[in-house]
Amino acid sequence: MKLLKSLSAICMAAVVVTALAACAPTAKQEGTGGYIDDTVVTTKVKSALLADKNIKSREISVETFKGRVQLSGFVTSASEAQRAVVVTEGVAGVRSVENDTQIK
Repeated sequence: MKLLKSLSAICMAAVVVTALAACAPTAKQEGTGGYIDDTVVTTKVKSALLADKNIKSREISVETFKGRVQLSGFVTSASEAQRAVVVTEGVAGVRSVENDTQIK
């Protein structure tokens, strides 16, 4: 009986450790908390771009990974692309901006 309890405790500990390790961040994958933080930053950037009337933000995609924001999609001019970068840099939580927008 004592052996069964010990074995059960070891199995439960292994399950808990495995579950916690699955939520841990790696170099290419975020942890749960980081994912939520980046989702908030993405939402804030999209809202800021929508609020700026000089940017056609519906054609700009926003992706965030560990605070690094990537803008992609289409803009009508280089000044519009630069304005999108400036607006994005002004959002709290943005560490850097990569501008991959294209002029159409």
